[in-house]
Amino acid sequence: MLSAPGALYAANVPEGTVLSATQELVRNNGSEPASLDPHKVESNVEFSIIRDLFDGLIAIRQDGSVEPRLAQTWENKDNTVWIFHLRPGITWSDGTAITAKDFVWSWQRLVNPKTASPYASYPGNMHIENAAQIAQGKADPQSLGVRALDDNTLEVRLTQPNAAFLPMLAHPSLVPLDPILINRFGDKWTKPEHIVTSGAYKISEWIVNEKIVAVRNARFWDNGATVINKVTYLPISSETADVNRYRAGEIDITNTIPVNQFAQLKKTLGDQVSVTPLLSTYYYQFNTTKPPFNDPRVRRALNMALDKEIIASKVMGQGQRPAWLASQPEIGGVTLSAPDYAAWPHEKRINEAKKLLKEAGFDDAHPLSFNLLYNTMETHQRIAIAVSSMWKKNLGVEAKLQNQEWKTMLDTMHTGNFDAVRYAWIADYDDASTFLNPFRTGDSENTTQYSNPVYDEALRRAAAAGDLSERGRYYQQAETLLGEDVPAIPVYYYVRTHLVKPWVGGFAPDRLGYFLTKDLYIKQH
Repeated sequence: MLSAPGALYAANVPEGTVLSATQELVRNNGSEPASLDPHKVESNVEFSIIRDLFDGLIAIRQDGSVEPRLAQTWENKDNTVWIFHLRPGITWSDGTAITAKDFVWSWQRLVNPKTASPYASYPGNMHIENAAQIAQGKADPQSLGVRALDDNTLEVRLTQPNAAFLPMLAHPSLVPLDPILINRFGDKWTKPEHIVTSGAYKISEWIVNEKIVAVRNARFWDNGATVINKVTYLPISSETADVNRYRAGEIDITNTIPVNQFAQLKKTLGDQVSVTPLLSTYYYQFNTTKPPFNDPRVRRALNMALDKEIIASKVMGQGQRPAWLASQPEIGGVTLSAPDYAAWPHEKRINEAKKLLKEAGFDDAHPLSFNLLYNTMETHQRIAIAVSSMWKKNLGVEAKLQNQEWKTMLDTMHTGNFDAVRYAWIADYDDASTFLNPFRTGDSENTTQYSNPVYDEALRRAAAAGDLSERGRYYQQAETLLGEDVPAIPVYYYVRTHLVKPWVGGFAPDRLGYFLTKDLYIKQH
């Protein structure tokens, strides 16, 4: 049994700090969220806000340890039956009780195919009983291996032990939602006048494409440890506008830093420039069901022809590293190796790429041409220009650049109406499976539609592995297959960059790139 250690995850104001009388924060969110329904979204654009609004059973601290949140204690039997005891007296922001039944209803809604959640496969990947079958429409949502033993006790049954179960439990798709509210208002339940939340903040205002404003939730169980009273999220996709408004004093924390201004801003603003490691991979994914990208030779050739060192160090130049793995070289206690061709001299890779394209029917007389889609942002455009010029110079390939707003691009991806599209994956937890599961056959996040039974089996065996070494071997097998089949081209491993005003205290993004407003405070200035 694990006991709560207190408010170690909340704002920790050093002794002697003089706080501002006005505890208000403005942060740029980078884009207008597609939704604030935790079951309808899939990226940090939405989760950055949702993490402020909703609390889950547990959270993961900076050091990787597990912290009790809505669950105060828990125990398990054989690592397959988990019992969670909710904190006494926890309520929604309207004062009604949060119960174990809310978790059961919410998780059933998540896996229900009618919900069409991008994360419908996630509970199945956790090995929750019947979750995979439900998501595939082969079982009733009521059969999900989760039940309320009473109002304050939740039981979760797994089909096998899962070493990553607790870290996976911290994901925002698993927060409880209020069934009464959603049944009453349907898709409009997230409107400010309807929404109830379980986290530190609740929405008070939402003007689409202008701002979202949230205020303290006085009924949040840990409200006493929160300092910021009001937070405003701005949907500014232009990195230049983001920096300009920061300089004008209108923003306290930017969403990122333009690569072409990074060196100058570092020189002039010094400690206001924040660079932190991030478990995230930037990549271009293919529609593997659409010719010519149903041919792995074409996909592998395009991967080989990129000079990723130049993209990471010159095009970006903020500390990014070239990527040859969908996952990360070091993650969750295992070390993974890149494909053999990653270590080849650049010219050798290009020659092999030309040979592969010719075998697939493309040469100077019949050049490959396709559309390369990215969401509107200066950095994505900059990278796409560099990538397309490398393909043109090295292979004679023409990649026609297209851009769409974030929400539109997500719709395009999920309907399969693309050739190749810019995407990225931020780890949901510290384990290689978070990067590898989206390429499994039938996974709800598998927008490449890649399918390889040998790959699926490697991940199944990794999940069932008895120790870390064995899991690592199966993860390596999966990565080796991705290096051959290339449903997506890894480009670089991220760092997270922000500009942060000197008066913002407590700013420390975690390895997944998130920072919570409840952990921050405003110093007198």
